[in-house]
Amino acid sequence: MCPKVEGPYDNALPMRPLIKDADKTVSILSASIMMRIPFHDLDPAGFVWHGRYFKYFELVRSSLLASIGYSYLEMKQSGYLWPIVETQARFLKPLTLDQEICVSAQLAEWEYRLVFNYQVENEQGNLCARAKTVQVPIDAATLEMQIGAPDVLQRRVKQKLAAGEFSSGDI
Repeated sequence: MCPKVEGPYDNALPMRPLIKDADKTVSILSASIMMRIPFHDLDPAGFVWHGRYFKYFELVRSSLLASIGYSYLEMKQSGYLWPIVETQARFLKPLTLDQEICVSAQLAEWEYRLVFNYQVENEQGNLCARAKTVQVPIDAATLEMQIGAPDVLQRRVKQKLAAGEFSSGDI
């Protein structure tokens, strides 16, 4: 479960190793945010509308990217756009008004495309949803898809991993 953080959505948690293998540590970057379910996210049945989950994923994804120094503004300045080309989601338990939730994102791939895995937990630590998004690099000037992530992103991820600043949360 997420530790309590101040502010509505913009706080990435400290990074640390997530998964340990017998011989090595698998380095994974992640971030988590805490939030309360607002009224305007509910459907007529009183549950969070399924499309709102992607807003939550966007909030934690942008927090994670900013924590490695590659915010959406920095992406655009580097000459790349990153549209989402694939999503998958599984909704396991409904979320309701005023529930406090922890939304976590994990950067699973970054060398050729960006693959993020997500999970949403309620205040009891129960898994309520999990998802995945895939983004591909597009040249901002030509709008042509590129093969491989830009050097600036690769460099920043590798710097974060080399510094021992890994992940937080259990996705």
